[in-house]
Amino acid sequence: MAETHDNKLDAEVRTQFGKGFARRLRAAGKIPAVIYGHGTEPQHVALPGHETALIIRKANQVLDLQIEGKSQLALVKDVQKDPVHQIIEHLDLVVVRKGEKVTVDVPVHVEGEAAPGTAVNQDAVTLSLEVEATHIPESVSVSIEGLEEGAHILAGDVKLPAGATLVTDPETLVVGITAATVVDLGEETEAAEGAEEAPAEEAAGDAEAPAESE
Repeated sequence: MAETHDNKLDAEVRTQFGKGFARRLRAAGKIPAVIYGHGTEPQHVALPGHETALIIRKANQVLDLQIEGKSQLALVKDVQKDPVHQIIEHLDLVVVRKGEKVTVDVPVHVEGEAAPGTAVNQDAVTLSLEVEATHIPESVSVSIEGLEEGAHILAGDVKLPAGATLVTDPETLVVGITAATVVDLGEETEAAEGAEEAPAEEAAGDAEAPAESE
């Protein structure tokens, strides 16, 4: 679960904006962020870079922001990163309250091994759930242990944490078990050898051609 007691961060209110100011913030080890939602005016803050980065490595984190002596819970909605250096450039945060339900995409973790001779195809890597804001699960698990070819797991089959409601269509395919693809290495070897022999024969023919013209 995404617990907030370990996610407490000191947030500095910022009144300056623009790309230049944002660059100076990041150079100082801070991350610019905006908090919005619940009919409130957007609030611009700066967060401690290292501590924030460690927390948001996991999805759907709720931050307990300390803003001018007051606590504000906020769900990480969007993380903007530099595409080359993967440095966090900006965060979008949504105001949440204890007891409030939010809709989030939760990762699906596949456990176990299917029957021998089968292949596992995971069609859905996340499921959309409605959960309490301060008790967001890190993931949901599905077991494929011993499943045979043709077996499939739908979203509606996945066991959800207490208090969670499935938002994704229950008929959505999460995991399907198919027959493993068998590759005949013998045929591949013969084909490769044949391809090697052909150029050699052509080269020999080319070498004889001048002698015939004489």
